[in-house]
Amino acid sequence: MKTAFLTSPLYKEHLTGAGHPESPYRLTAIEDRLKVTGLMDALLEIVPRPVEKKSVLAVHPEKYLKHLEEIVPRSGIGYLDPDTPVSPRSLQAAWLAAGAVVTAVDAVMKQEAQNAFCAVRPPGHHALTSRGMGFCLLNNVAIGARYAQQEYGIERVAIIDWDVHHGNGTQEIFYEDPTVFYFSVHQYPFYPGTGSEQERGSGAGEGSTLNCPLDSGAGDSDYVELFENILAPVLTAWKPELVMISAGFDAHIEDPLARMEVTTEGFGRLTGIVRNFSDRLCGGKIVSALEGGYNLDALAKSVEKHLSVLME
Repeated sequence: MKTAFLTSPLYKEHLTGAGHPESPYRLTAIEDRLKVTGLMDALLEIVPRPVEKKSVLAVHPEKYLKHLEEIVPRSGIGYLDPDTPVSPRSLQAAWLAAGAVVTAVDAVMKQEAQNAFCAVRPPGHHALTSRGMGFCLLNNVAIGARYAQQEYGIERVAIIDWDVHHGNGTQEIFYEDPTVFYFSVHQYPFYPGTGSEQERGSGAGEGSTLNCPLDSGAGDSDYVELFENILAPVLTAWKPELVMISAGFDAHIEDPLARMEVTTEGFGRLTGIVRNFSDRLCGGKIVSALEGGYNLDALAKSVEKHLSVLME
């Protein structure tokens, strides 16, 4: 089976305004890189479908969805918050971004693909249950995780988030849920200010959240050590049936929004570690979705490396 690749021209119609780092050029850079290197020809390209409303409502309430409809402008740029611009097609793009993750879950669970990467925007991991922020409108990975549970009866989903920013939205959504394990490695203290080691889940979900905050300047060896010595043993004991990745590449040494020193090869090593324990624990079922990454060249090369390891 091949690695699936899901994207859509609609994602580029989510306009964020001149100078905003989360721009349509991010996907153009990725696509151009995959075509130039020939990697695109080896991928299984799947057209994403819009997510059904019932799947979104499993994560976000109706009141929030109505708020999004009200905030999206008929023309020009509006703002969900000062960091999160929206344009006339933003909400359609957001629904299709969540739809790509759901479509990828189907492909992996039905064994149409070994694993999948969703090149989507807007990103999702800062979207809380009832509030979007940090460039995010809907929580794509959370919607995909709930869909996998409801559609395929999966009891244990693991979400691995290596974006340089803590995925406060994903953590909040599953904080009391023992069926979803959320792991985040991120620069700390940093936006959005959450993600300390003391945040471990609560109630029935206590222990199902694992945060590994790192000081600025952390690089490949720091990340690999965490993945090999902390994450892998924990997940081996937890035995996920599906692994999802919030794949942000803004911890890259060349990224302008952070101060970490992960290299392109480093992201390949992290992908390899996740691939290895996923092969052992859940038959290699991985659904990865793009989050951050704002140096266009570094982003494109890192996605290429991520995909090349998923394809091995």
